[in-house]
Amino acid sequence: MRILHTSDWHIGRTFHGVDLLADQDRVLDAVAGLVAVHSVDVVVVPGDVYDRSIPSADAVAVCHRGFEAIRRAGAVIVATSGNHDSPVRLGAGAAFTAAGGLHLLTRVDALDAPVVLDDTHGPVAFYGIPYLEPEITRGVLGVPHARSHADILDAAMTRIRADLAARREQVPGLRSVLLAHAFVVGGEASESERSISVGGVETVPAAAFDGVDYVALGHLHSPQTVAEHVRYSGSPLPYSFGESSHRKAVWLVDVDASGLAGVERIDLPVVRGLSRLTGTLEDLLADESFAAAEEHYVSVVLTDALRPVDAMRSLQTRFPYAVHMEWQRPDGNPELRYRERVRGRSDIDVAHGFLADVRSDASTGETRLLEDALRIASAPEAASA
Repeated sequence: MRILHTSDWHIGRTFHGVDLLADQDRVLDAVAGLVAVHSVDVVVVPGDVYDRSIPSADAVAVCHRGFEAIRRAGAVIVATSGNHDSPVRLGAGAAFTAAGGLHLLTRVDALDAPVVLDDTHGPVAFYGIPYLEPEITRGVLGVPHARSHADILDAAMTRIRADLAARREQVPGLRSVLLAHAFVVGGEASESERSISVGGVETVPAAAFDGVDYVALGHLHSPQTVAEHVRYSGSPLPYSFGESSHRKAVWLVDVDASGLAGVERIDLPVVRGLSRLTGTLEDLLADESFAAAEEHYVSVVLTDALRPVDAMRSLQTRFPYAVHMEWQRPDGNPELRYRERVRGRSDIDVAHGFLADVRSDASTGETRLLEDALRIASAPEAASA
């Protein structure tokens, strides 16, 4: 059986306020293309299918188009809910969609009820562990005193191992694949994941998944290998400038008669690049060395001596996908803490410095207004008011 592991689609997410639905549409088409080219039997999506618990109608439409394209390409889909999804909404109609090859495993009380799919060697059991928030799920799993994600996952895996053992008594050598949405020790986080810790320890050990042939993880956004059989595929698109160095990918997983036979990384196409640019507004608009970033999402640090007026509008004449901008004075020291910068300075010097940092040096008239305001504020009657 050939399995394609992708995750963290985050359909409906924006990038610094920019709608990404068109980009997500394109990358899901690319995933469907890989299904067809590599004769994939099953696509697994371990959580964060949507970016919000109540996705927009447009986000739902993009997601459904992606599911339909994957099914047309020939693969069955098995998906779980992540910390961004609403398990109830994502799993609505799960019994109906399963008949069409879309298996949505979002119920904590049914995480030990796998989807069983057959290949030429027999059955493969696909278990899905949706995102497990300890405060919400410990009662369902029968561990009322559990506080950490590791405690909750242990309870979930105890149920799964018991079910798998019972099935292997009937079908010796039954192969297994597990989908889980969790932060596993050894994984490397990026800027765009939402913390899953609410009053407890969020990480879980990789050993918690022992006994399963392949573990498809979701939550962290870069492709990475925790163990040979325990992997994150990462998100199909970058969702922060901190991911500019990531090459997005999926894992192509082969399972044979004895279990995991091999895993191959396949890079996804770059839908739109990310660039971080630094310079004066004049240089950024004129310098040909920045031409490669004209079709990228761009984050800019301006170094003009004075903050340019309406700089973002000007930048977007050359970089239409500029989405973030900040201004740093070339003589400023961003490493210096504010308390150290103002130590020993008079109130009027501090006020002058603030104006210079956020705008430009105060004029003579503005200086007089600042001096009058400080004199009034420090007057005895003001102090006793």
